[in-house]
Amino acid sequence: MFKQSIRSVSRQLQAPAAKRFLSLHEYRSAEILKSYGIGVPRGDAATTPQAAEDIAKKLNLEDMVIKAQVLAGGRGKGTFDSGLKGGVKLISSPYEARMYAEQMLGHKLITKQTGPQGKEVTAVYIVEREFVRREAYLAILMDRQNQCPSIVSSPQGGMDIETVAKENPDQIHSVKVDINQGVTPELAQQVAKTLGFSSKATPQAAETVEKLYKCFREKDATQIEINPLSETTEHEVLAMDAKLGFDDNASFRQEEVWSWRDLTQEDPQEIEASKSNLNFIKLDGNIGCLVNGAGLAMATMDIIKLYGGDPANFLDCGGGATAQAIEKAFQLITSEPGVTAIFVNIFGGIVRCDNIAKGLIAVTQNMNINIPIVVRLQGTKVEEAQQLISDSGLKIFSFKDLDEAAEKVCQLSKVVQMAREIDVNVSFELPL
Repeated sequence: MFKQSIRSVSRQLQAPAAKRFLSLHEYRSAEILKSYGIGVPRGDAATTPQAAEDIAKKLNLEDMVIKAQVLAGGRGKGTFDSGLKGGVKLISSPYEARMYAEQMLGHKLITKQTGPQGKEVTAVYIVEREFVRREAYLAILMDRQNQCPSIVSSPQGGMDIETVAKENPDQIHSVKVDINQGVTPELAQQVAKTLGFSSKATPQAAETVEKLYKCFREKDATQIEINPLSETTEHEVLAMDAKLGFDDNASFRQEEVWSWRDLTQEDPQEIEASKSNLNFIKLDGNIGCLVNGAGLAMATMDIIKLYGGDPANFLDCGGGATAQAIEKAFQLITSEPGVTAIFVNIFGGIVRCDNIAKGLIAVTQNMNINIPIVVRLQGTKVEEAQQLISDSGLKIFSFKDLDEAAEKVCQLSKVVQMAREIDVNVSFELPL
């Protein structure tokens, strides 16, 4: 089960918040942990170089750390567009805090998780440098497969947990949490013993496990990842780095948490899609897809790949496949110049296929679309939907069979792609 939990960590860290999860910057996560009595290093965040200098003066320490705040992993090994290497720096004076803040704030940090485009740094976090004797890993995750929270721990912290799971799987420990009982003192003690801390620090580690679970439950979190959770040279247990994720279904209960959402860290198209209750997944292919339901989305991607195509700008409209949702989806899909075809694959269960067809016809009549549209509808009133599309006079390729539809959209996409490569205009303008 630990492998599933580790994969869950990776997915949640990389998933854009607009689709499912809200992620917070490290300093915001530290604020929440501190409010639950969990130990974190002293420090504060700054959005200007002057503020960074002032915080360093207030700390009045010779050993400090300045961390670039972006919602991506691998900051320490990242590179800025300013030329600075590394998003985590040791500093010893207010002057250095200001100097590094000037090179970080407003610049893009490129890491293994951001891609080549990088992410803009909107804040820096200046904290006391702690000297530690042991680093561990601790995470509480919502394990949807087992329908309960799970605690994942390891005595090997401060490194890529995926690597630990691969190279030393016996160093990963996982326990399920009974949702009715929560984390009991006995369970907390059991988890604490897996962290490899000294006997002096283990009691505080157990208390930290209990407090983290309380935070997890009360804040409607889907993930609390502490890497590393450290034992200092003075045997104090501190969360040195924290990543918290929250399910957007809980936003109405967690207004303060949602007020900390940093939209500058999210894809503008994903934000726009979320306003229309569309789940947007940006991929590198050239076939834009409109589906309803996560299962159908995965099947659609698989069958497109099977017939030699590459999905792109994936939109899941759930049960809300209305004309307005379809229009917004088409606007987002066609906003990428690399898209060469649109595949609409919708099961009419909550909404009827004939209503979907009416919405599709209305949208294609109003939009200047010059790439092929392939539609596969199944479900309630599918025969009526097929007739509406056929009578519309629009150049929409309609199918009942998924294989036929997928094969057709891949063929048409390749035709458009080849035509663009040799600079030949292939018209699929709608209506005829």
